[in-house]
Amino acid sequence: MYYFIVNPNSHSGRGRIIWDQLHQQLLLRGISFQYCLTRYSGHATKIASEASLLGIDSEPVYMIAIGGDGTIQEVLTGITDFDRVVFGYIPTGSGNDFCRSMELPFDPMESLEYILKAERIAPMDVPYLICGEKKSHFGISTGIGYDAGVCQEVLATPLKKVFNRLGLGKLIYLFIALKQLIFISPGKMTVTLDGENTFSYDHVYFTAVMNQRYEGGGFKFCPDARPDDGQLDMILVEGVGKLKLLFCLPTAFFGKHTGIKGIHIMTCRDIHIHSENALPVHIDGESGGIRQDLTVSIEKKPLKIILPVV
Repeated sequence: MYYFIVNPNSHSGRGRIIWDQLHQQLLLRGISFQYCLTRYSGHATKIASEASLLGIDSEPVYMIAIGGDGTIQEVLTGITDFDRVVFGYIPTGSGNDFCRSMELPFDPMESLEYILKAERIAPMDVPYLICGEKKSHFGISTGIGYDAGVCQEVLATPLKKVFNRLGLGKLIYLFIALKQLIFISPGKMTVTLDGENTFSYDHVYFTAVMNQRYEGGGFKFCPDARPDDGQLDMILVEGVGKLKLLFCLPTAFFGKHTGIKGIHIMTCRDIHIHSENALPVHIDGESGGIRQDLTVSIEKKPLKIILPVV
């Protein structure tokens, strides 16, 4: 059974228009399905939790998220049993980093086609972030510091709707990244990998823990990250002058920043990050609040995901 979880407000309301088109196609083809439109932040998590119970190991529910990267994060967080679910995604957002990394089509109708055929189903790692007592799954990345501050301002600024209407949603991230760079003050941060190796840095701009190659609207921060290798990839940027960082940022769109001094990329399965100062945190581009500590790990079982045939 197909169960569609739809964020109608994604991409400044474009999600509802796209869903109406998809809904009509499903009816015309006589596809058996259920759906639910999200009404508030966190609603997709509640829906996914309830929908997970509709599947069993031998006959899982095909749970399809329709929205932006933030919708993916909410749906993944709500899945209670990975054996009961096969996950699919139809993009209607503006960032679309999940599609870039997973090499999914950006066109919703094209996405519906391969999802209904379901000819290729593969495992995908599902990392989770623990902040205090709250546990949240994510599909793309989580981060603390500069990149999270950019994400939080992008969510708040009315300019995002303007850029989306112009078809330039990707550029809003770059615009705000340049703006925030003027005012940011790097600080002390400690990271502990797999509970064994601890590294301390004095002038850190941000640390991002990634399950995919891209975040922030196309920044290829961890070019070798794979969502099926059982590993997390981490990027930490420290000790770089602001002018140098300014020129480094565009190279990250192409993954050409990795050899620059002060940019550290590591792999692990578990990571704990402690910041001397409370900093913004993001989870798949959504706000994770202001925190000093976060712990990131990977679920023992992967989630099955529908992918296009290559």
